[in-house]
Amino acid sequence: MGLFGFTKKQKRSSFNRDNIPASASNFLERMGWSDGLTTGVTVDSALGVPAIWAAVQFLSGTIAGLPLRVFEKAEGGAIKVTGGIGAVLGGAVSDEMTSFDWRKYGFEQVFTGGRFISYIERNRRGEIVNIFPINPAAVIVKRIGSRKVYEVKQADRTKITYAAKEVIDIPFMLRSDGIKHRSPIFTHKRAVSQAIEAAKYGAKAFANGGVPPLVATGPFVSGVGAQRASDDIAKAMHEANTDGRNILTMPTGHDLKAIGFSAKDIQMIESQRFSIEEVARIYSLPPIFLQDLTNGTFSNSEQQDLHLVKHTIRRWVEQTEQELNLKLFGRDADFYVKFNVDALLRGDFASRMDGMGKAIQNGLLTPNEGRALDERPALDGGNNLMIQGATVPLNAGKDGVSAVDIEDYGRSVRAGTVTPQIEDEQAIRVLMGLPEMSDAARELWEAQGLVRQPITLQSGEEAEALADNADDETPTEGENDNDET
Repeated sequence: MGLFGFTKKQKRSSFNRDNIPASASNFLERMGWSDGLTTGVTVDSALGVPAIWAAVQFLSGTIAGLPLRVFEKAEGGAIKVTGGIGAVLGGAVSDEMTSFDWRKYGFEQVFTGGRFISYIERNRRGEIVNIFPINPAAVIVKRIGSRKVYEVKQADRTKITYAAKEVIDIPFMLRSDGIKHRSPIFTHKRAVSQAIEAAKYGAKAFANGGVPPLVATGPFVSGVGAQRASDDIAKAMHEANTDGRNILTMPTGHDLKAIGFSAKDIQMIESQRFSIEEVARIYSLPPIFLQDLTNGTFSNSEQQDLHLVKHTIRRWVEQTEQELNLKLFGRDADFYVKFNVDALLRGDFASRMDGMGKAIQNGLLTPNEGRALDERPALDGGNNLMIQGATVPLNAGKDGVSAVDIEDYGRSVRAGTVTPQIEDEQAIRVLMGLPEMSDAARELWEAQGLVRQPITLQSGEEAEALADNADDETPTEGENDNDET
């Protein structure tokens, strides 16, 4: 019996199908329900989900944007390599691709298909001259004996086999055999398919003007009449939607009833938001980087920013650095590559200046090293390490006296807990590189018994007299260079 009273011959199917394996995983298929939910998942269809697109673009662009430098190990610290392989990794990996484009393309492959493969071209002297990306879909990774090899299918259907040392290989995740890889999209194809179908449902609902699927009921005398009425109703609804009319008339005794579920019933908004959370889990990304600020606050957004660098970017940086070091230089080499993760702060001027200032004031960077981080030219006198406390050269201390000691001494004098001695001033002058004590200053010390009371313990008249005597010490034009300034 058909829906409107007419009959239709149906083909019966048996539960026992010889061409379908008997297993729990195939139960639905044996019942006649194919797994159509995941059959349409491809890289292109997955990238149609905004959350996946945002995740792939964000991660690949962020890693590609990190400065990549080559260093040589040396006594006293590493030396930056600017020529040769340094120019290849830091500038252009070939005549047709920059280092940024190469890395961005590669990590787009990692976060979609699951693997980034490149061929290393060397000249006869063994020097690296080019690095070419290879389409992972054209590569078969296998072992011949105990050696891993990469078999690449060319456009002319010929095959080239490369040894593992000739290939840079960065997989998202390897399978148990250590050869094949897992794709984040195909491994989670059910979650991806759910996101795709939710997007399709939303698009279809809006395309139909928000009208859900309907069934027409009424005194239909035949199946042909029912079909004709259905076509007329569909045409009338389309014309009403095109003309912007919200009213549709129905013949007496006929009615339209909604079937299926509405967007509200299936919680479409909540489902799409859940899809964002699922994608964030797949790529280990805090949701705020997928533009989901639903649960974001000022404090936890900052913590998610730290999570990104510590637990997501750092993992890919370490894997890439170690793969490049092994394949480009071999084991126990004097050269190594390093990403500058500090470049993630380049967009925050205040944080960058604050961190750089603390590094200079605490003797971690020289002023010129700090200027070099911002591509600023070096200045004379900027190669000395500095330290907090009058910000003097770190190597200026003599006889065990440091700038920190001077600062503590000054605080104690101002607080009145320490009485200055003439030997103190002499030592400070040597430490600070100041001229020797003038005769006027020495006479002032001798007038007070080689001891000066702190200003806080002197009477107003005594302090004023000391200030007048100090003014007398000011050198006049033409005095020698050893006079106090």
